[in-house]
Amino acid sequence: MSYVIDVYRGQAAVQRNPLNSALYIALFPQLIAGPIVRYHDIDRQLTDRRVTLDLLYSGVVLFVIGLGKKMLIANPLGEVADEVSAVPAGHLTAGLTWLGAVCYTFQIYFDFSGYSDMAIGLGRMFGFRLLINFDYPYIARSIQEFWRRWHISLSRWFRDYLYIPLGGNRKGVRCTYANLVVVFFLVGLWHGASWSFGVWGMVHGAFLVLERTVLGALLAEVWPPLRHAYVFLVVILAWVLLRSDDFDHALAFLAAMFGAGAGTGMEYYPALLRDREVALLLVFAAVAATPVAPWLRRRGGVIRQRVAGAGGRAVLAETAMGGAAAAYLALILVLVSMHLAAGTHNPFSYFRF
Repeated sequence: MSYVIDVYRGQAAVQRNPLNSALYIALFPQLIAGPIVRYHDIDRQLTDRRVTLDLLYSGVVLFVIGLGKKMLIANPLGEVADEVSAVPAGHLTAGLTWLGAVCYTFQIYFDFSGYSDMAIGLGRMFGFRLLINFDYPYIARSIQEFWRRWHISLSRWFRDYLYIPLGGNRKGVRCTYANLVVVFFLVGLWHGASWSFGVWGMVHGAFLVLERTVLGALLAEVWPPLRHAYVFLVVILAWVLLRSDDFDHALAFLAAMFGAGAGTGMEYYPALLRDREVALLLVFAAVAATPVAPWLRRRGGVIRQRVAGAGGRAVLAETAMGGAAAAYLALILVLVSMHLAAGTHNPFSYFRF
């Protein structure tokens, strides 16, 4: 679809070589869960790309970090979320449901962003420069910003190939609101053909509409940490719809989160699933979901500049920083290998959609 539409619009030239067309369609770093690569973003790279040592190194680093996200954060938290999801609706309690919802919130982010990092890293190893797919979405201060940071390739796909052709925001306020709801309803159905997926999409569409009205003006005056809390709460509650096997279970789960569950807490309770390892992992996941790593890299660059400016040995500083980075990546690989040796099947959660 992307190839045909981009050529029709004049955004890309016709591809005369069938092998290059087949390469784009079957390009494994972007199949099947993304990043969703539009043809005009990659058409020139199909015939004109080079593999450099720097690009290869950055690809390996991204791949290892993505693998660590998947195996060391997403999988353990996913086990807790799966166990909570398997609890019968009649035994759900507030504490149990919030534990499961928070674990799933971090699981789906680190699972899918880990997959994207691995895919982008693989692409770089072969000379392809694929666009970033996640940009710390959980630090967003509005649902609009969340969708500029979450699954960026999907957002751009629906914007370019559906929202704008429907009229976008060019045909008046009512049309804009209708387009947003329709697009996000279809975003939900893109994940799966059930009402829970469709409602998940419409929830996000509804908040995007609200933020274009009075809610947006109110948010602009709110203390920034409360804006973060608002986005995080909306996203967590919406994830319940995406995670549940059916709409009835999702409603029972949401009711239990707000104290209307039928569980007594005697047979199923949070302490059964929340041990010290899970608690520490949740704290680590919360920190890793913020741009701490880019900040540390910037600080490292500042330190190297100061060492060089003070007449210090810049080469020694570079070597020390490089050694620390190599040790960090090696540690991730060792821990991942241990988890792989102890487990069996490790599917990406996004493949269920």
